[in-house]
Amino acid sequence: MLRRISPIGKLWYNVPNMLKLLSGNEALALGAYHAGIKVATAYPGTPSTEVLESIAHFDDVYAEWSTNEKVAMEVALGAVYAGVRAMVSMKQVGLNVASDPFMAASTTGINGGLAVISADDPGAHSSQGEQDNRHYAKLAKVPMLEPSDSQEAYDFMAHAFELSERFDTPVLVRTTTRISHSKSVVKIDRSRKMPAGLPAFRHETAKYVMLPVHARLRHPLMEERLVRLATYAETSPLNQVVWGERQLGIVTSGIAYQYALEVFPKASFLKLGMTYPLPRNLLHHFASQVSHLIVIEELDPFLQENIQAMGIKVTGKEFIPRLGELNPDIIEEAGRQAGWLTGASSRKIEIAPELPKRPPLLCPGCPHTGLFFVLSSIGQQAKFAKATDKTPNEAKLIITSVIG
Repeated sequence: MLRRISPIGKLWYNVPNMLKLLSGNEALALGAYHAGIKVATAYPGTPSTEVLESIAHFDDVYAEWSTNEKVAMEVALGAVYAGVRAMVSMKQVGLNVASDPFMAASTTGINGGLAVISADDPGAHSSQGEQDNRHYAKLAKVPMLEPSDSQEAYDFMAHAFELSERFDTPVLVRTTTRISHSKSVVKIDRSRKMPAGLPAFRHETAKYVMLPVHARLRHPLMEERLVRLATYAETSPLNQVVWGERQLGIVTSGIAYQYALEVFPKASFLKLGMTYPLPRNLLHHFASQVSHLIVIEELDPFLQENIQAMGIKVTGKEFIPRLGELNPDIIEEAGRQAGWLTGASSRKIEIAPELPKRPPLLCPGCPHTGLFFVLSSIGQQAKFAKATDKTPNEAKLIITSVIG
């Protein structure tokens, strides 16, 4: 059953020109609020949960924990078809559940703006896999934005809704665990601004009812949209060239940019805030200006393979791990192995004491705690052998559940 979250007080004031210390998730929520969303839906799952928890503090936004990610996507999609801006958030594997309406939204297009936040979990800290959801942008033929800190998380939401309505498309906003949960200072330079005009549903059968005859007509529009988005990406302020020494050029995005900048402070960077579609001409120009081009990215070689498909010589995953989270130490080790770094390290590292490991637990106050305690007390987890018998007893009860 869907439920409305009651506001429990505002975290931020609706006053511009303030500095606030925000996590990436809080910044995404505030950016969406200032962009004028009226509906926010989600299904909880680390590292995305705090997005909806943050937006629920605002009285003038309908915020809902949905039954699952598919329902969350469909509720948000209904809102944007009716002409209001909406945001839906979930963790990376949640987009698998929501993929049917997500793909449909790409085909039909939208009316009000739609931002879909996918929070990836490199390292699988709280997930069943290290799925890289950047592939969904290419599959669905939709634009994708990747902030590299909380400031960009706040700023990019305004761009996401503008792109969504300008190009008639949902926009995928992809974050990772470190962006979602790390806190940094954000300059709040906007206040809540609602789109002009009253929302209204437009009866456009050929746009919204995807019978085969209509779907065939929508597909060419999707391909044309992708071409226009690629043209926009060439001059988009979301993609920035930072010139340094020209011996080494680095293409990167998201949290990997922060790590790469720490390890290679003198290199030239093409920092991609819009990672799909990629700016072909900008990439060719950047590659022509540096002696050696590399890509630093977490998980799959998504950027590297797309750049190579453009005929640009680039390396990266030959040395950068495909598994787990990156950090400056991993990148520095890979850089020395590849010959991108020489000489003694200039980074000063203080080794922090290792904290004790803590396995995932149910949240404090979780209503499922009592049920699982009773089940486990009669099931496999609590079936200890008698003191004189060290052989484990055969399980009498197998317990399964959804991770959420």
